[in-house]
Amino acid sequence: MNPTKTIRAGGWALIVGALSFMAVFAFLAARFDYPGILDGPAEVVLPKLLATGTAGRLAWALYALLPLIWIPAGVGAYYALRRTHPGAMLLGLQAAVLAALSMMLGLMRWPSIHWRLAESYQSADPAQRATVSAVFDGLNSYLGNYIGEFLGELSFSTFFLLSSWALFRSRVVPIWVAWLGLLTGVSGLVGMLRNLTPAVAPVAAVNNYLLPLWMIVFGVVLLRWRQGEPGRP
Repeated sequence: MNPTKTIRAGGWALIVGALSFMAVFAFLAARFDYPGILDGPAEVVLPKLLATGTAGRLAWALYALLPLIWIPAGVGAYYALRRTHPGAMLLGLQAAVLAALSMMLGLMRWPSIHWRLAESYQSADPAQRATVSAVFDGLNSYLGNYIGEFLGELSFSTFFLLSSWALFRSRVVPIWVAWLGLLTGVSGLVGMLRNLTPAVAPVAAVNNYLLPLWMIVFGVVLLRWRQGEPGRP
């Protein structure tokens, strides 16, 4: 594929991804009390999950596929900045791929395993419900907290930090653009520790707004990228 088209595809992936993330997030917040409900017990979360119906399951399925946008975004950023910062952007590309896989794996539990657990919970006796609750908690801890949130956020924050650092050093964008990316990456690394300490919860809350903003800004940067111009790779 033409490098310029590859870079623009990465830009569109970031912009469409940011808007889609916000749309699905808003839907789940309205129908499922997301994300606050994620800390609830199985007896609260599973019946409410099932109550969202087919629309809710489809929303979770879409949500689980959205992290795939990190792959074309990583490829586009790599093509844009590889000539001046090849090592950093190769590592950034790998971080973007890891973010896509880990976040997708974490989110897929909701329309698949958790949905089946919710169906089983309805007709289960008290002893069976205790087993379902244990499985539910274990999956949330492993797939949700460790894989989806911690590893996923570590990976895409690393991708943003490396890309923003390359933009900062290359001087090919206004300085505030690079600083916004660096701020988003750092706040993401801090916010991913929210499951370890509540002290970073405010940072994580701010990052919920910084993340889509930076995705859109970085997407516009890639869309407007012109190889061969003075100062560009």
